[in-house]
Amino acid sequence: MDSICHINYLCRTRVISNRFGEPSQSGRGNLSFNSINLAKLGIEYGIVNGREERDIDGFMDKLDEVLDVALEGLIHRYNIQCEQPAKASDFMMQNGSWIGGEKLRPNEKIGDLLRNGSISIGFVGLAECLKALFGVHHGESPSAWKVGYSIIYYIKDYCDKKSDEYDMNITCFATPAESLAGKFAKLLQDQYGKIEGVTDRDYLTNSFHVPVYYEIKAYEKIEREAPFHKLTNAGHISYVELDGNARNNLQAFKRIVQYALSKNMGYFSVNHPIDKCLSCNFDGVINKECPICGESDEENISRIRRVTGYLVGNLNRFNSAKRAEEKDRLKHK
Repeated sequence: MDSICHINYLCRTRVISNRFGEPSQSGRGNLSFNSINLAKLGIEYGIVNGREERDIDGFMDKLDEVLDVALEGLIHRYNIQCEQPAKASDFMMQNGSWIGGEKLRPNEKIGDLLRNGSISIGFVGLAECLKALFGVHHGESPSAWKVGYSIIYYIKDYCDKKSDEYDMNITCFATPAESLAGKFAKLLQDQYGKIEGVTDRDYLTNSFHVPVYYEIKAYEKIEREAPFHKLTNAGHISYVELDGNARNNLQAFKRIVQYALSKNMGYFSVNHPIDKCLSCNFDGVINKECPICGESDEENISRIRRVTGYLVGNLNRFNSAKRAEEKDRLKHK
């Protein structure tokens, strides 16, 4: 596949409805998913690529084509998975990882079990897509937000219709893009150069998120992103980043979480820095140096941060795209 669509295996997956039985989340799983580069579609049919006017009809026609390609790949892989004998994943079969697995004989194929799972179509870079189409993203403009919502609604509706057509659990996924955000960004830069607000960073924005660097209040970010949660029934997350230790203002922390709950978010996180000086054991926010002993060597300072679901003591093991994304994050007061 080219830079529009990509196979990936990532976290935050969620299985909800099941057309073959109870909507339990136990004994099931997301089998596989492909992700679409929405930013590329925006560039090809938006105002940033030399067009005098955006071509929304062309955008939607191409989106249909890419959705079909993504699903074709998923169905192909699903059929291969169904041919596997139970003994190929004996531990999963015998320990409840798949509903009814313990009843299969070693050489029985697992296809009937996998029908309880789901295959998913994900997406990356809605913000950059809208920026390319309209010159503004969904955090900046209510009208751009409506178009962005309609695009993801269309993907969800496509998945629902294909679920009926194939009699399978086919779902829409808010891809976390642990490495894909950087890979897609690099491919777009190589093809189109650096376009302000679209390809001028080392990463594309996570799924439907408002860009991490955009100046927006925490409650507004929650309001912009919350409606997308019900569309991405294969998994999603939203978060806000605080500018200090949450223990210093527990009331504010509580209010943020309660507000996210009131907006029916399915998965929400409050990120905040947790720093520790390894020289004197000071625990708190450390800027350039420890406020107690003056330690400034980064090797002696643990900085716990959340990066695509992981809590890490430093970012050295992550790719340059994720390091750049963490550095750009707006810190909400």
